[in-house]
Amino acid sequence: MGKFNMKVTPELEALSSICVEHSTINPQLYTEKDVKRGLRDIDGNGVVAGLTEISEIVSSTIIDGKKTACDGQLYYRGIDIRDLTHGFISEKRFGFEETAYLLLFGTLPTEDQLEAFKNILVQQRSLPTNFVRDVIMKAPSRDIMNTLAKSVLTLYSYDKNADDTSLPNVLRQCINLIATFPMMAVYGYQSYNHYICGNSLYIHNPSKSLSTAENILLLLRPDMQYTELEARVLDLALVLHMEHGGGNNSSFTMHVVTSSGTDTYSAVAASLASLKGPKHGGANIKVIHMFEDLRKNVKDLKDDDEIRDYLHKLLTKQAFDKKGLIYGFGHAVYSISDPRANIFREFIGKLAVEKGRMADYDLYSRVERLAPEVISKERRIYKGVSANVDFYSGLVYGMLGLPTELYTPIFAIARIAGWSAHRMEELINMDKIIRPAYLSVSARNEYIPLEERCKKQD
Repeated sequence: MGKFNMKVTPELEALSSICVEHSTINPQLYTEKDVKRGLRDIDGNGVVAGLTEISEIVSSTIIDGKKTACDGQLYYRGIDIRDLTHGFISEKRFGFEETAYLLLFGTLPTEDQLEAFKNILVQQRSLPTNFVRDVIMKAPSRDIMNTLAKSVLTLYSYDKNADDTSLPNVLRQCINLIATFPMMAVYGYQSYNHYICGNSLYIHNPSKSLSTAENILLLLRPDMQYTELEARVLDLALVLHMEHGGGNNSSFTMHVVTSSGTDTYSAVAASLASLKGPKHGGANIKVIHMFEDLRKNVKDLKDDDEIRDYLHKLLTKQAFDKKGLIYGFGHAVYSISDPRANIFREFIGKLAVEKGRMADYDLYSRVERLAPEVISKERRIYKGVSANVDFYSGLVYGMLGLPTELYTPIFAIARIAGWSAHRMEELINMDKIIRPAYLSVSARNEYIPLEERCKKQD
């Protein structure tokens, strides 16, 4: 390979040490200067940076004048996520399309509006001629999130009105991305699976008569077959991951980048870069790997004491990746419960029965019961801790036969609807570029002429 793939040399290691020496900030200064590190206070509450009508997260209530943790609630445009999901599931509809309509336009669609919106998505469910061959299949990446970002940025070149930030044009662009994200993600995986892994290449055309969830399974599987339960569980996963307030890292990124006045493709690529991070969209993969390690190190998976001991080792940095974390537990906002995890749990058992994976489901349930107990004993926590949606989503994707390379892209396929709503909200209400302040804690230094610097260092 060329010099682009040069190894990390001792010289670069030494330069990195210099970076650390001159860029490390004393953590105490954050307290002394009253700076909310990560834009969160000591209780984990986010610093209010804006207003939104798209979604609301509730994790506490006021009782007798005191802030008290409560079961988590999530609202899409004011509608409880539990009522929303129960509605389309009980009426035996796929929910992704109507939930996308709700987020984009602020109200639930009528039957005619929903049908018209579905038709628009169908019309947009195609990529430019030879785009798959010329863009997605060339230089395939082992990380499909990077493939998605590359594909989105390249679509700019195919759009004659790419820089037009008028609302009708941005809406056109967003709907196109909502419709084509499944294709770009799955085709990206198929290219990786063929050109890098050496397996057969499958490129199926999407069906105009199927939902987004059904098309994902159709595009992915060699035989294009799936069960109704598989499609409905995947559809539910998409709805639960579609939106989560303006303060989550990738949606906040969308607001920040949109406020600069840039084009839709650049803003979406920035949000994709954010979501790729293991602290955001990649968390469910960590859960899967953690359970793989648990199975290797716990002899009796039905022994609570053995599992407690393993979880204790996780927290004390003696097991798995030695980061001191039990992945899938805790959330920046929720404390007592994550409503998305609660909804997911109701359907995972059914899927586990269909797939013959009840042993896995029982193990996850056991860890979900024991982990909060272990965490409360080991850690001083300012709020409760519970399983979050990532705890179960990896198990669901595994039972659906989705490759781990697509776990985070599935998140992106869902979240593009939320990002689109946030982009339009920012454009409608934008008056200033978002620019928070950083307080400098650097000492003043004098300029030293080049020939004198060695003497100064000596």
